[in-house]
Amino acid sequence: MRTAYGHLTYCTNIHPGEKWDDHFAQLRKYIPAVKQQVAPDQPFGIGLRLANTASLELTKEENLEAFKAWLQQENCYVFTMNGFPYGGFHDTVVKDQVHAPDWTQADRVAYTIRLFRLLAALLPEGLEGGISTSPLSYKYWCNRCEEEKNSFTESATLNMLLVVEQLARIHRGGGPLMHLDVEPEPDGLLENTAEYIGWYMGSLLPAGIPFIMDKLRVDEAEAATIIKNHVQLCYDVCHFALEYEAPEAVLAQLRHYGLKVGKLQISAALKAGLPTGTDQRKKVIDAFRQFNEPVYLHQVIGRKADGSLVRYPDLPQALEDAGNPAVVEWRSHFHVPLFAERYEVLHSTQSDIVRVLELQRQQPFTAHMEAETYTWDVLPQGLKEEMAVSVSRELNWIKERITNDE
Repeated sequence: MRTAYGHLTYCTNIHPGEKWDDHFAQLRKYIPAVKQQVAPDQPFGIGLRLANTASLELTKEENLEAFKAWLQQENCYVFTMNGFPYGGFHDTVVKDQVHAPDWTQADRVAYTIRLFRLLAALLPEGLEGGISTSPLSYKYWCNRCEEEKNSFTESATLNMLLVVEQLARIHRGGGPLMHLDVEPEPDGLLENTAEYIGWYMGSLLPAGIPFIMDKLRVDEAEAATIIKNHVQLCYDVCHFALEYEAPEAVLAQLRHYGLKVGKLQISAALKAGLPTGTDQRKKVIDAFRQFNEPVYLHQVIGRKADGSLVRYPDLPQALEDAGNPAVVEWRSHFHVPLFAERYEVLHSTQSDIVRVLELQRQQPFTAHMEAETYTWDVLPQGLKEEMAVSVSRELNWIKERITNDE
């Protein structure tokens, strides 16, 4: 739906369906129900997630035309996509394979270009579109030496520039403005503001400016503008909260370098202080333990009293180090419902969402906002509501905070 502060939706990666027919069935089941509770009298935007198989099937003319007809019938539109997970995302072990294929692989390039061509066909006239994507690769796949990491980064960046060239050609040819929204996350090759900006200024622009100048016959300044228009940040609130980064600082650094936010993914992680008392600490650790499930990665970043950070690749490794007295707080990459601030002795990073939404209200920094709580199937039973009810509750919770002065 459109608000005074941008378009707001939820990401359909909450719904299973790696084949288009299966995912479309989920959309037909849930989108009208959510729309009725959130935006009954206005067009409702959709944050579409297509697995690779579904994207191939949706390119068939009969499927695409049927989807367009359904969107018109339901008064819905697509303005953003999630192009991060390529393959299976439900009813399978995902873990680090959410990054596969990474940006060093041709399959990632072909998949992303295909998604953009679909998005260009679906976007309403005059609307910009964005697709979020992985932070180049998974850090543990290329951390044996600095030389290997640099090689990964160079290869991934050059592949990403192939997409930028296509987006620029589409826009210069009269098509919509579309941007690739890179999504830093814990243990991604890019996982925080410093790494994202370091890559952008130190790798993407130096490689991209001469590439775009050559391919599109533009000058250096225009080439830099093209890259900044077509490669933007996906600001996932959960991910930056896990890194203990204040939203004000993140946005200030982006502004300093003239970098844009293509999409705000509104999501919450788990956090808790770790008491020094044995019994109290055990209660907190046991509460985290109930979120230890085998499908997704739940990286944990611990904070020491001096402010330094301890990183665990997944929740089991953190639980093994639970007795470490130097660590005074844990934050875990487990997307929990936005509308709850506490889960018994655990808290969520909801306060970061409140701060980000206030900044968006004060000075909008993106046109696209998307709620993303994809862990629905693996949430502890006591936290679940009926899916349409829960999604609607999240979107209405966001609406209340971003439109409460209207």
